[in-house]
Amino acid sequence: MVYFVILACLVAAILVWVVFIHNRLVAMRQQVKNAWHQIDVQLKRRHDLIPNMVSTVKAYLQHEQTTLELVTAARGKAMAAKGVQDSATAEAGLTDALGKLMAVLESYPDLKGNQPIRDLMEELRSTENRIGFARQQYNDSVMQYNTAIQVFPDKLVASKFGFEGFDFFQVDAGDASVPEVKA
Repeated sequence: MVYFVILACLVAAILVWVVFIHNRLVAMRQQVKNAWHQIDVQLKRRHDLIPNMVSTVKAYLQHEQTTLELVTAARGKAMAAKGVQDSATAEAGLTDALGKLMAVLESYPDLKGNQPIRDLMEELRSTENRIGFARQQYNDSVMQYNTAIQVFPDKLVASKFGFEGFDFFQVDAGDASVPEVKA
């Protein structure tokens, strides 16, 4: 009888431990998903700013159509990207295209003095900073979650319940810089 009580207590303790670990992993997975949605919100904000920027500068930069088309095409690719890695690659291309547009804008002093363009440039700079912070939060959440599902004893629960790791939002070293926007 004593053995059954001890065995029952041991089984109950193991079940409580499994439930605790499972719930913690679920909460961490949700944190990663929320962090991704925060990146997505900022990326959508940037995508929404680009048509305004292009239409505002189009009249001034008729001979720079290639740059404007590059930005528009990169925006389309970024909006169509699915998944973390595809988004990271597409967003890196968009960042590069925006950098080229900003370089063109810098070469036209009369554009820099235009208040709507300055406002859009400031919005873009602010959005780029927000994307950077959101990316950092996402990658921190991914690191914590991926570590949790790989260490013993959490790994036992993670493997039994199908918890899988997430990809980091990585940008190539050459694409990691924010487009320089000078007002």
